[in-house]
Amino acid sequence: MSQHAEPSPGRPSHGGDASWAQRSGDRSSGWVTGGVVFAGVLLLLSGALAVLQGIAAIAEDDVYARIGTYVYEMSLTGWGIVHVILGALVFVTGYGLLKDMTWARMAGIVLASLSLIAQFLFLPYSPVWSVIMMAIDVFVIWALASRQDSASRA
Repeated sequence: MSQHAEPSPGRPSHGGDASWAQRSGDRSSGWVTGGVVFAGVLLLLSGALAVLQGIAAIAEDDVYARIGTYVYEMSLTGWGIVHVILGALVFVTGYGLLKDMTWARMAGIVLASLSLIAQFLFLPYSPVWSVIMMAIDVFVIWALASRQDSASRA
């Protein structure tokens, strides 16, 4: 006499259906895919805001405080040009990510890293905003690197 138990509602069956491990992998890949889309949106927004930040620096308004001596000293106009160029590249890369272009993942990691460095060097001019942007860049790098890992395993 064999015992055959029906699977409970929370447990997967052992039949021809996908196994629990496969389904849980799909769930984590959903998180990664959602993270990449969110990273694309963040890149679009941070690119646009970096362009605006650069324009404000080029205008040499009273937007940014003048600082004394600084190890990584550059004029505000120089920082403005860096932010405008980097912001435009980040914006285009964010658009590429949302269109699921393959080049955009690696470019996103590289540009988010460069943005992180630029924001670190711009810290004395705009400390709170730079820290926020650095945190966003770290998330973008993580999301894109996670996507690379899951794509190479499949």
